Amino acid sequence: MNSDSLEILIKQCQEQNRKAQEEIYVEFSPVLFSICLRYAENYEDAQDIFQEGFIHIFNKINQFKFEGSFEGWMKRIMVNLNLEKLKKKNNLPFEDFENLIITQEDDNEVEEDFDYQQLLEAVHNLPPQYRQVFNLYVFEEYSHQEIAEMLTISVGTSKSNLSRARNLLKQKLNQLKTVTEDEQI
Repeated sequence: MNSDSLEILIKQCQEQNRKAQEEIYVEFSPVLFSICLRYAENYEDAQDIFQEGFIHIFNKINQFKFEGSFEGWMKRIMVNLNLEKLKKKNNLPFEDFENLIITQEDDNEVEEDFDYQQLLEAVHNLPPQYRQVFNLYVFEEYSHQEIAEMLTISVGTSKSNLSRARNLLKQKLNQLKTVTEDEQI
């Protein structure tokens, strides 16, 4: 969808045009639902948050000022809603690892011979505080400073949680690789 037709659709949505809302929904559903899947505990929760997120988007669409990406604006709403739900549900205490030494990433990266579903499942099984930072940094491309502000943690904690998430993912994916190789023998 080109930027001119998207701008027209957004303006129509701001006028409560249901057809335009449907087009926006159809166009952006895949990317926004994938955000919900990464944060929710199960598929049904992801669907609920996804639907609630679109209600928020259409209720707040008049606040979009055409400064920056519309998709980015919608992603931010979805991410914030997911984080809000997680915090309410789990009342998550974030550990402060600011004083820990954060080591460089291992040179031996995990091979990329896993399908998306295996990776998604491995990410989903991370402890909540690691999963949130990993999702925000890797998938949503927020900086550690932005993550720290969103989650009310220190930048050091964000970096540490990301490092720990990556290490846990490497371990899990290496285990999957070993199991797969053993099954092929």
